[in-house]
Amino acid sequence: MASSQPLWKGYLKLSLVSCPIAMFPASSSSERVSFRQINKQTGNRLKQQLVDSVTGDVVESGQKGRGYEIGRNQFMPVEDEELEALRLESTHTIDIEKFVPRSEIDERYLDSPITSRRRIMSDRKRSPIREAMARKNMVGLGRVVISRRERIVMLEPGEKGLVATTLHYAYESETLRSISTTSPT
Repeated sequence: MASSQPLWKGYLKLSLVSCPIAMFPASSSSERVSFRQINKQTGNRLKQQLVDSVTGDVVESGQKGRGYEIGRNQFMPVEDEELEALRLESTHTIDIEKFVPRSEIDERYLDSPITSRRRIMSDRKRSPIREAMARKNMVGLGRVVISRRERIVMLEPGEKGLVATTLHYAYESETLRSISTTSPT
């Protein structure tokens, strides 16, 4: 069952036409069975400790930080303030930057499907876009910021609206070929 809370709310923009939409995860992991680690003798839940990999000393949570690996076992510390300064702000807009035939999108790039639902409007603005895309077997490509991360999204016609699918960038998998010909530039 899909979540009732939107993953993203904003506007879909094509040239001078924009319409409000909300995007919801198309799949859910709420039905998934999960287990906890327990002590077999007592049945109590186990906790994990942070341990320094070199000294073997237990590290208190207040001493935990982030580091970017710059060499084997060499880390450059990164502070929360530095990451916050780099934070992407969402424009709450998906600009369709390019239309391409659906057959040009390699299935290996597909990440997570997201359903779009109209917000406070009739479907008349979006319907012509959806119908034209379906008729020509085309998809729209755009970019959106979701959870502080810019993602490429593929918008394709669905039964009652558009289905957005986030796409992997080529660098996320060495086995994937470059999508420079199909991604917005």
